[in-house]
Amino acid sequence: MTNKVLLIEDNVIISRSIEQKLKDENYEVKSVFNGEDAIEQFSKNKYNVVLLDLMLPKVSGEDVLRHIRAQGETPVIIISTKDTDVEKAINLGLGADDYVVKPFSMLELLARVKALLRRSKNSEEKPKKVIYEFNGLSINLSTFQVKKAGELVELTLKEFEILKLLLTHPDQTFSKQEMYRKIWNEEYYFNDNVINVHIRRLRKKIEEDPSDPKIIVTMWGFGHKLGNIEIK
Repeated sequence: MTNKVLLIEDNVIISRSIEQKLKDENYEVKSVFNGEDAIEQFSKNKYNVVLLDLMLPKVSGEDVLRHIRAQGETPVIIISTKDTDVEKAINLGLGADDYVVKPFSMLELLARVKALLRRSKNSEEKPKKVIYEFNGLSINLSTFQVKKAGELVELTLKEFEILKLLLTHPDQTFSKQEMYRKIWNEEYYFNDNVINVHIRRLRKKIEEDPSDPKIIVTMWGFGHKLGNIEIK
C-alpha cells in the first residue's frame, strides 16, 4: 500500500523539490503552502506522515502541529530553519516525532521519513501493553486500577488519564497546553493551576517522595514526562 505524505511548506521551490523526490520513491504526496489549508487537508484525509514547516502564513506551524496532535498520533517531521537545542526541544515537546534543519539533503529527509514510518508500523503491530509495573506500583490500563505495594490507590479519572498519557508515551514531553487538550478534550486557556493541582495530587499518591518525583518529572520550561524508570 502506498504511503501518503502531507507536505506543508510555503516555499514553492523547496516544496516541489521535496514532492518530486518523494514521488520518485513511490510516496503519494499532497502539498499545501499555508497553515489554514494544512488543517483543512489533514481534517479531510488520512496521512501516514506529515512534513511540517514551522514558518507558515495564515496559521502558524505550531498551531498546525497542535491540531494534528489533537486528532491522534500521525508521525510528524518538523522542517525548521532554526538550529538551536532549545528550539528542537520545544518542537519535540509540542509532539513532533523528528526534525530536519534547512538546508538539508534529500537523502537525509528520505531516511528520516522511512525510519519514522518503520517505527510507526512496528508500534501498530506490537500488542498494546495493559499492565505496567515499576517502583512498587502496578497500573492496569484495562481495569483502571493502580496499586502501590499491593494496596489499591484511589485516583480520580483525570489523575489516571495523566498517568496513562505519560506511560503510553514514555519518550515524549507534554506541555501543559498539550496535556490539557488531550485529557480535557477542550482548548487550553492558560490556567496552569488546573494541571499543577492534578500533578501535585497524583505525585502524593504514587511517588515515594513527592518533593523529589521520579515517576512524573518536570522538564523546566517545556512540561512533564515520564521519569527514567524501569518498567516490567
